Amino acid sequence: MAKVQLTSVFMKWLHQFDLVLLDFDGLLVSSEQLQFEAYRSLCQESGFVLNWNFERFCEISHSSATGLKEKIYAEFPALQEREPSWDILRERKNQIYFDLLKAGKLELLSGVAELLKELSRAGKKRCVVTNSTQRQVEQVKSQIPLLSTLPVWITREQYADPKPAPDAYLKALELLSDPGDKVIGFEDSLRGVLALQSASVSPVLICPKNHPQLKNPQLKGAAHFASFLDIPAEMKFKQFQV
Repeated sequence: MAKVQLTSVFMKWLHQFDLVLLDFDGLLVSSEQLQFEAYRSLCQESGFVLNWNFERFCEISHSSATGLKEKIYAEFPALQEREPSWDILRERKNQIYFDLLKAGKLELLSGVAELLKELSRAGKKRCVVTNSTQRQVEQVKSQIPLLSTLPVWITREQYADPKPAPDAYLKALELLSDPGDKVIGFEDSLRGVLALQSASVSPVLICPKNHPQLKNPQLKGAAHFASFLDIPAEMKFKQFQV
């Protein structure tokens, strides 16, 4: 009981809102490293060495929906000549990624367990909005049972255009929002923040303090914290009412 009370006080800010929208990869779970490994393996299968570090990968993938395609093809023109269809390459990457998910051990990121428990305890409306497929999501949920306390998941099959387009978040609002609801969304990427803003949802960015994307002028003025545990209990956020 004491732990529940402590969490409630620590995350007092949460109770300003009726609906909480959450990204998935890189915000809730440590799966982005596996995504990076999948892209490196994809290139290696074709005889190319992707000499990026993880920070470079995140800088590109967090900025736009087409950044990885553009940068990988620019770095390896011969790969584009051999396979000009990025959809085919992405499908192969997704299979590699799924195999890594099955073999790997994922963890919830800092503060996420506390957040999920408090959301459940408070009975808040909540939803995950992700670019991952349902198959990928179910595999991760099988490893981390606490994720199953999140009742609604918007996966890649359920909307047209990926972030920074607002489609996924508009779908979540359509399903869950009621008139007068106060809504907040959490993302770990620039393109996720832009998607929330385009859907008229108050965005909060959760990412390391030294993340390269923080230099982007489009994030100027956006609420930013290194983890959910760094959000002050009395924090007051701008609110969007539907």
